[in-house]
Amino acid sequence: GKLRPGVMAKDLVLHIIGELKQNAAIYKAVEFTGPVVSALPMDERLTLCNMMVEMGAKATYIQPDEVTYSYLKEHGWTEFPVLETDRDYRYSEEHIFDVTLLKPQIALPGSVDYVADLSSHLGKHVDQVFIGTCTGGRYNDIAVTAKILKGKRVAPGVRMIVIPASKKILARLVDDGLFTDLLESGAVFSTPGCGPCLGAHAGVIAEGEICLSTSSRNFPGRMGSADAKVYLCSPATAAASALTGMIESAEVSC
Repeated sequence: GKLRPGVMAKDLVLHIIGELKQNAAIYKAVEFTGPVVSALPMDERLTLCNMMVEMGAKATYIQPDEVTYSYLKEHGWTEFPVLETDRDYRYSEEHIFDVTLLKPQIALPGSVDYVADLSSHLGKHVDQVFIGTCTGGRYNDIAVTAKILKGKRVAPGVRMIVIPASKKILARLVDDGLFTDLLESGAVFSTPGCGPCLGAHAGVIAEGEICLSTSSRNFPGRMGSADAKVYLCSPATAAASALTGMIESAEVSC
């Protein structure tokens, strides 16, 4: 199929985890294939792979193609081994997902596999929106965020925190002007890294607060108080929600 406007790799992988549950791949290797995966840019593919840790996977694999080779060359890798799945390999399980009609997804507080259609939770108040981490802080994630927020302002009373996953990503955002666009929209940047995902950096949430996050985990106490609530979503959903102060859908091309 083809992902609908406003649907990102994070929605796709949350849907998969919600269907298969968090123990589905314990100490297994997961491989993604299909036309939707092939059409994804590298940043989105990395989100799929990183999130498989939340299903217990030991490793995740997408067969290298021109997108992969181009990415590696852009980052200075001109010589590298190419590993491919054996043609006669047998998988322990195969799961096919038709995502043509997939809607934006959201993981509810408490567990990554408590997943539902975003449409069933629209309008819920949020105190903080967090864009960042290994599953939501790459250049593409923040570029989508900037596209949605450009020329607009974060809702009053909402903390909008953006933490690029690396120094190189931050530098590129500055060079491209997206850093300034987000600042003018009311977003706050912090030092590249994990941010509040592990509960020990800028953006840690207090008792009773609600955070909408692009991170990978939402266990009680993960991002601060055990009495706070963390919802997981895509950068597009997070950005749209920051504008209203409520969980909102983003009807944009990602």
